[in-house]
Amino acid sequence: MHDVMFITGTRKGIGRFLVDHYLERGYRVHGCSRGEMEDPPDGYTHHVADVTDGAAMHRALTGTARSEGSLDILVNNAGIASMNHALLTPASTVREVFSTNVFGLVQTSIDAAKIMTQHKWGRIVNFATVATPLRLEGESAYAASKAAVVSYTEILARELATFGITVNAVGPTPVATDLIRGVPAEKLSALLSRQAIPRLGEPADVANVIDFFIADASAFVTGQTVYLGGVV
Repeated sequence: MHDVMFITGTRKGIGRFLVDHYLERGYRVHGCSRGEMEDPPDGYTHHVADVTDGAAMHRALTGTARSEGSLDILVNNAGIASMNHALLTPASTVREVFSTNVFGLVQTSIDAAKIMTQHKWGRIVNFATVATPLRLEGESAYAASKAAVVSYTEILARELATFGITVNAVGPTPVATDLIRGVPAEKLSALLSRQAIPRLGEPADVANVIDFFIADASAFVTGQTVYLGGVV
């Protein structure tokens, strides 16, 4: 059974939800965040590692594979956003966003894929965002970083296909987590009105897409990005 999963950014929000979701389904779940997790659930193994710290992530991933005997699924959930006008966004903020959302994801994916190739099976699921296709004002750095994730997903999928590894992405609408806590209500309402289904997303909506991507029966599905809410 391909049941060893590693999720980044598990301390809160969608990542924390995914830990419980997959433990309930019998997966052996490891994960990481920059700090300790409060009240980690039974059966879950937490690693204190920042995705921008390549050495720490390498230790976490190889440690998972060593202790569990394999690493089957990587969910690249960790991410940060910057919501500000481009002219008011410091270069240091742009670098921080790309360091986490792109460079950290890339290195983590490569480390995980090298382990997966040993078993000729793997699933990598990345996180995109509807901010990219909606071209949301005030989110240029965030949307651009996730556009890079989409492109990387499509190309990495082709490069890893011969190893039995699929690479896909899920693009959530706004979900009621810390990531959107500072978004003004009027801006959030305007954003939701551009969706075919004008409501906030739920963590379960995101998990549903991940469930599909990681299933054994989805071996022929790769290089795809699924945006939620009817965003086109």
